[in-house]
Amino acid sequence: MTTMTQAEASVREFKMPDVGEGLTEAEILKWYVQPGDTVTDGQVVCEVETAKAAVELPIPYDGVVHELRFPEGTTVAVGTSIIAVAVAGSAAEARPEPKPEPVEEAKPAARTPVLVGYGVSTSATKRRPRKGAEIPAQEASAATAAVQAELNGHAPAVASPSRPLAKPPVRKLAKDLGVDLATVTPSGPDGIITREDVHAALAPAQAPAPEPVQTPAPAPTPVPAALSVPSATYDSTRETRIPVKGVRRATAAAMVGSAFTAPHVTEFVTVDVTRTMKLVEELKQDKELQGLRVNPLLLIAKALLVAIKRNPDINASWDEAAQEIVLKHYVNLGIAAATPRGLIVPNIKDAHVKTLPQLADSLGELVSTARDGKTSPAAMQGGTVTITNVGVFGIDTGTPILNPGESAILAIGTIKLQPWVHKGKVKPRQVTTLALSFDHRLVDGELGSKVLADVAAILEQPKRLITWA
Repeated sequence: MTTMTQAEASVREFKMPDVGEGLTEAEILKWYVQPGDTVTDGQVVCEVETAKAAVELPIPYDGVVHELRFPEGTTVAVGTSIIAVAVAGSAAEARPEPKPEPVEEAKPAARTPVLVGYGVSTSATKRRPRKGAEIPAQEASAATAAVQAELNGHAPAVASPSRPLAKPPVRKLAKDLGVDLATVTPSGPDGIITREDVHAALAPAQAPAPEPVQTPAPAPTPVPAALSVPSATYDSTRETRIPVKGVRRATAAAMVGSAFTAPHVTEFVTVDVTRTMKLVEELKQDKELQGLRVNPLLLIAKALLVAIKRNPDINASWDEAAQEIVLKHYVNLGIAAATPRGLIVPNIKDAHVKTLPQLADSLGELVSTARDGKTSPAAMQGGTVTITNVGVFGIDTGTPILNPGESAILAIGTIKLQPWVHKGKVKPRQVTTLALSFDHRLVDGELGSKVLADVAAILEQPKRLITWA
């Protein structure tokens, strides 16, 4: 496998980095190397999928692949060794056995060096251990001991002073629903609390309290079907079960959190966009825009940016902890994109200062990157307002759910010929329907209506892009 002897080489462990902000795990999608392969500093060795995007991981040193710690399709906790590489070194540095390193409690300086932005945070050593990870007994927390006791066949402690194990979206759901996680019985792997556990704990709390029963009940209360499905009822020839993970799981959690946190209001307007469609065709012939992505979405995005400039209070967010409305003096324009891995919403940074050619260039790059599955986590963070184009699927319009942390989202319906009264006569015109959803805590009906009316007015008379911009 390698020409280096034990005395000439040592094994270094490359740990799963935090490739986003505060992510706890990632799934190994594909290995690009195998044991025995030579690798160099900066070489991409695998592709992983987080809750936000698919990311390629480069190795930070030269050597020979000693062992792949996990197969493809495995979800690994941040900070866990995923690949061992034999590198040149002294015999004193050699490891007797190529086992995953235990998570060290207080050695941030000894972390595996990785690329800028891929570093494992110092708090990563306190993350929940995955099954099979080695943890020194003296470093095991009360929560970890309970999990290991359960894995060994012993009942976990009924009460534990440690913090209940749950991921951030689940904690937020519990907070929104008023459920104390300490009272929830976990059913997830390693004793982690799932969304279903939170809903199960909430169900009896919302039901009318029954009178105390002094005598034995004739029969136990049946478990809801959604929580107990006999495995024998599953027929692989009639059903297919797809694990919900990665981007799809994160999207589902975000949408549920948004729908049950922000009070949504949606307004609609039907618009004659004939002049806008003519302008699109003219711009395609413009030499300054040659080679750029010119389509109706470009002009609609520009119209929305102008409407935000005229009504800046729409570009805000709600700070629940501080009970404040945060006005944004910049626009990071999100564009919802359907990808094989699920719905993602990358955004164009500082879109409000971009010229039309610059906006077209940014829009084209955003769409191409999303289609290739190469959108980075940073590209999906910090959005302020979003556009979703359901018209590409032949849909008239919809009632979009806000991207978490944003104040508004504009849905674009399909553009098609319809009979329309134009200059006193019924004529076939290019018509579409726009829908604007907004957070009613910080956007009232007047403000939302003004923004939607401004977008419609610009698309009906695109010359307003010049006079209002």
